[in-house]
Amino acid sequence: MTNMHRDFTKVGLNDDEEELLDILEERRRSSDLSFAFRTFSPQPYKAAPPCSTVELNRVVSESQFLRYVTKEVAVEKQLSVEEVQQEARGILGEMSQNLQLGFIRLMAYIFNKVFKRLYSAIFVNMEGLNRLHHATQENPVILMPNHRSYMDFLVISYILFIHDIPIPVIAAGIPLAGMKIVGEILRRSGAFFIRRAIGSDKLYWAVLSEYVRTLVRKGFAPLEFFVEGFRSRTLKSLSPKLGMMHMVLEPFFKGEVFDITLLPISISYDRVLEESLLAHELLGVPKPKESTMGLLKASRVLSEKYGSMHVNFGRPLSVRQLCEGRINRYQYNLTPRDLPEKSTAEAQACASWLAHLVVRKQEEGSQISPWSLMCGLLLQVPTRVLTEEGLPWHQLTEKTLWLRKLALDFGARLNWPDGVPDSDVMSSSAELHRSIVQRKAGCVFLVQEDEPSRKYPGSPEEGMMRTAAAALMLASYRNQCLHVFVRPALVATAIHITKCTQRDELFAFFSFLQDVFSHEFIFIPGESLQDFEEACSLLKKCGAVHISQQEVTVAQGGMEVLSFLQELLKPFIDSYQKKPQQKLFLLLNSNLFISQHFKKHNFNLSFFLYSLFVSNKTHITKKSTTQFQTDVLGMKKKRMLGCAKRKCNTIYPIP
Repeated sequence: MTNMHRDFTKVGLNDDEEELLDILEERRRSSDLSFAFRTFSPQPYKAAPPCSTVELNRVVSESQFLRYVTKEVAVEKQLSVEEVQQEARGILGEMSQNLQLGFIRLMAYIFNKVFKRLYSAIFVNMEGLNRLHHATQENPVILMPNHRSYMDFLVISYILFIHDIPIPVIAAGIPLAGMKIVGEILRRSGAFFIRRAIGSDKLYWAVLSEYVRTLVRKGFAPLEFFVEGFRSRTLKSLSPKLGMMHMVLEPFFKGEVFDITLLPISISYDRVLEESLLAHELLGVPKPKESTMGLLKASRVLSEKYGSMHVNFGRPLSVRQLCEGRINRYQYNLTPRDLPEKSTAEAQACASWLAHLVVRKQEEGSQISPWSLMCGLLLQVPTRVLTEEGLPWHQLTEKTLWLRKLALDFGARLNWPDGVPDSDVMSSSAELHRSIVQRKAGCVFLVQEDEPSRKYPGSPEEGMMRTAAAALMLASYRNQCLHVFVRPALVATAIHITKCTQRDELFAFFSFLQDVFSHEFIFIPGESLQDFEEACSLLKKCGAVHISQQEVTVAQGGMEVLSFLQELLKPFIDSYQKKPQQKLFLLLNSNLFISQHFKKHNFNLSFFLYSLFVSNKTHITKKSTTQFQTDVLGMKKKRMLGCAKRKCNTIYPIP
């Protein structure tokens, strides 16, 4: 039954969705060897002269920019210029890719076998590929996939090889380069390797930035990097990292290229290869070091089934069009292009806006599986029920069908096969994830892993660890659909806490919550009002609220939707409240600001403080609340409070 998703179209196709094709179907009917040695004839970027890897590295090492920085570093470190140049060449050698078609064919052969073994289907939107094929000939192209699995960058190159699109060069972490044999294969398949911790290493920054800018200027190949920076261990979008983004945009800012095309790519998995590993990392188990031996040991995953994969190539984004009115490029003419120049606040804001836009497009292009919806519901059931009593299967299926309709109303892309009974779809999803849940006597139970600890075999600590790991896997799959519901959930929370109906007050609190959770969810800077209006419209569409010019009121029968949305957001609110006496200050230090809206709209701050926490069954003394209120209203003369960016990682709640 786990292969039932194959060859079916999807229900609930939105107007902007495109038909998907299973690219493995044809591969299953052909020889792996003949596939690897097929004719590969990509159309290069029209402005790119022929350029080998050796020539590319020579251009980088001899650039005026790198020469200038080399001299500066030599003076600062009191070394000879030749010594610093030698160090720069070493950095470039460690970093640079060495793309060769022969190794691409080798990888195609290997992964043709692997993908057919692991996945029932790999669905790709062919219209998106056609747009990419055209874009690679017109401008430098930056491929920007989301990052949920090690499979991400492998599958992109595999798909492009099939469809005669230039193979990208890919930014990868330096640990992969240290894998014997595998590291060199990856390098010759287009990977270039970046150190995780660069810090204030001026020379390394210079070599990396010049290498990336040269790749973009020359149009050597499409450049692929993960704007989130790291693989998301929680399977939800991470706040974008802007270092690489600045580097790829700079050639446009300086007028070295006419335009740059950004291409968001959404990769969605029915089941993630590393699901158990990610859960244990979240529980504090050290991440295994990348090694060839570790890869060989992990080959046991080939005996498992992982359902289908969906790869959605988004619509190309023109940097030239998007930056119009956002940045004044004339200022870059005042400084020679080859001199180091610190990014202006305007350029940083533009890069941040573009990066958030790309991640948001990735979310909008992702496919939501039935399992993700089921996890969102299972996590609203007490853990004790799932481990001891079990949740009746019919309750889960009925509620999942209700949630499917809500998700479609909210514009979600659902991976729900057409022409298959709904009960079979959900049974298939549960079976695919039998390592997390199991069905017994008509009920669903949370599975506790079968691998006992060597240190505490059968101990209570081990049992708790197993339950926590299973709950975290549920939460991770739930996170795959959060982007669909988060904006309406913020409105639902605002309605619940403020108990008011005035649109302006609800919007003020909605904006407040967006700032609280700006590191948890993706909100495009400057678009709070659009987000609020869209969320209200979606709630009206599903019949949860009535909207007038001045008010948002709860509709009769709308509490079922609003309660579900509040519960969906509750674990994240709880995670900001770990210590009762410090909850308000934790929020304040979490990139939170409290604006003049509270005073402007006569907002009852004391009521807000109590409601926010008492509603979650926590306790805080009147004294500490009053003191906090005094501090808040006194800071910066009662004006908007700008608080330090939260640097700690998200506390991941266990339901």
